[in-house]
Amino acid sequence: MPIGGRKVPPVAVEKQQARVASTISGREVDLPAMWNRMFEPRVLTDYGPDGFAAIAKLPGGESLEWCYGCGKCTPVCPVDMVGDYGPRKIHRKVQTGTDLFAAPDLWLCTACGNCLRVCPKRVDMIAIMPAVREAALSGAAVPAELQEVFEKTFRYGNALGQNQRRRARWAETAGVPVRILATDPAPVDVLFYVEDYWSFHPRGQDAARAFARVATALGIDWAILGPEEKTLGDSQRLAGEKGLFDALVEDVTATLAKYEFQRIVTPDPHAFNALVKEYPQRGHTFDAQHYTQLLAPLVGQIGWARELNLRVTFHDPCYLGRQNGEYDAPRTLIEAIPGVQLVEMGRCRENAYCCGGGGGGMWLDGFTSDHTTERLAERRVREAARTGADVLVVCCPYEVSRFTDAAKSTGHGHLRVCDIIELIDEATRDGTSGG
Repeated sequence: MPIGGRKVPPVAVEKQQARVASTISGREVDLPAMWNRMFEPRVLTDYGPDGFAAIAKLPGGESLEWCYGCGKCTPVCPVDMVGDYGPRKIHRKVQTGTDLFAAPDLWLCTACGNCLRVCPKRVDMIAIMPAVREAALSGAAVPAELQEVFEKTFRYGNALGQNQRRRARWAETAGVPVRILATDPAPVDVLFYVEDYWSFHPRGQDAARAFARVATALGIDWAILGPEEKTLGDSQRLAGEKGLFDALVEDVTATLAKYEFQRIVTPDPHAFNALVKEYPQRGHTFDAQHYTQLLAPLVGQIGWARELNLRVTFHDPCYLGRQNGEYDAPRTLIEAIPGVQLVEMGRCRENAYCCGGGGGGMWLDGFTSDHTTERLAERRVREAARTGADVLVVCCPYEVSRFTDAAKSTGHGHLRVCDIIELIDEATRDGTSGG
């Protein structure tokens, strides 16, 4: 009964032995305490609300305790498929005393959003995990490889720790002129926000050069920021560095305010997510597109030069598809390429598997290897190989390197991994020209 406004738990009655008479036969049976516990009320004194209360205090952390254990999240969680995870399991661990702020589980979530898609209680791990991570950043439990990325981003404006003066180096060998607004600041239709991995990673630079050639051939009026560009920082935000993200927002928007453009186009679904969801919350609204959304309406204008005769399968990026609802633009481009046959993996579109790079996972492969049986990218490559595809096609800068490494480590080195824009570029050239 409530006493002084608080519920008082009942006193458990525990007997070591009980004699029970059957209401049918009248026969008496001696029951030990293990049976007696089935008939008397018990109080679960091992569990308390403190773990949930600490998380619920954080903006975004409120929904964890809404879980009622239906388990729908577990079979769709990509981490659970290679480990022991899922929001329901996180909820249960917190309920039974695990300190999520100091637990390895905090850093395993890739913020893919598949759990939220099926959760009837709207337990939102995409809000919960960044909130708890932010609160935990001052502790010693933060993986060193993630802390290093935060430091590189703060110092250099990119996750790879590269000198900003090298941001436009890829354009020197694109084979077409690439306009940089710092040296040619006239108004432009498309501001192409290249982001880190297309700017600095060798395989990303291949895709950037391919985009430059295709966009120029289509007559698109476009330009880049070059050395003035900094990462939009969405992955750092999801990894818990909200303060760093807010600082990046200030720097990025100050740079963008210097130039006139109609829309921002980016190859990075995480950057796209930041532009359409996070920057508007901070008072900065742009007409933003993923590059596949820019090119899909123009597919009829592409001048194809040859057939590729390839069987391909496509991996939906979590932050283009499930998070922002774009499934058709990439497929429109793939299916338009002469000689290309698209075969879908079993898990595609809204139920697509995760590459493991989201939510800071791009920089946590060493950490996650201690808590999973295989990398998420390796599991996805196995799925792609089972389709019989020659090529695993992607449209996220994180994925080419992740899947290429995974193809080698799983014995599927024959599976080529490339961005959609690379196939388009390949099919628009006669195969004899360089660049």
